Amino acid sequence: MCHDASFLRLMERVRQGDEEAAAELHRTYCEAVQRMIRVRMTTRGLRRQMDSSDVCQSVFADFFVRMAIGQYDLSEPAELVKLLSTMARNRVFHHSQRHKAAIRDVRRVEEAAVEDFGLAAAQETPSAIVSTRELVERFQSRLTPEERQIVERRRMGKTWDEIGTDLARTAEAVRKQYERAIDRVSRELGLGDFADG
Repeated sequence: MCHDASFLRLMERVRQGDEEAAAELHRTYCEAVQRMIRVRMTTRGLRRQMDSSDVCQSVFADFFVRMAIGQYDLSEPAELVKLLSTMARNRVFHHSQRHKAAIRDVRRVEEAAVEDFGLAAAQETPSAIVSTRELVERFQSRLTPEERQIVERRRMGKTWDEIGTDLARTAEAVRKQYERAIDRVSRELGLGDFADG
C-alpha cells in the first residue's frame, strides 16, 4: 500500500510534540470537524449550550495527547478524518446524554458556557490547544514505571512484537497493559468520557 509521505511525516512530527505540526494539522482539519459537530448538534437547546469550536478544540487536545503517547498509527488522511469525526460525535453524544441523565432538558437550559470540556473551555485559540506538553506530562506522571516503559517505546514507533521482546513478554500482554493504562489515566484526567471507540 502506498502512503502519502508528507502525511506520515506530519503525523510523526505531531507524535514528537512539534507544535508547528500540530497547528498545521489543526488548520487543515478543523473546518471539517466543526462542520460534522454542527450537523450532530440537532436541537436548538443543545446548540445554545454547546459551542462547536469548544467541542472541536477538545477533540484536537485529546487527539494530540493520545498521539503523543503513541496510541494512534495513522497512515492516510482518511483515517485521521474518520478518527476525529468519531471523537467529535462521541463528545456531542456524551454531552447530550449526560444532561438527559441529570434530568436537564436542553430545551429549557439557558445559554451558558460549556462545562464538560475542561480541555478546551478555558482556551480560546488553536495555539492554546496545541500546547499539550503539560497535559502529556500529567498523563505520564500517572503511569506506573512499567506502563511508562511501554508508552515510551510506542512513542518511538516500536511495534508490539518489538516491545514484547524488549520487556520479555508477549506482544498481546504489553498491548493489553498499554490499553488498560490509557483507559485508566484517560478517565482520571476526564479524557475517557470521550473515547474514540
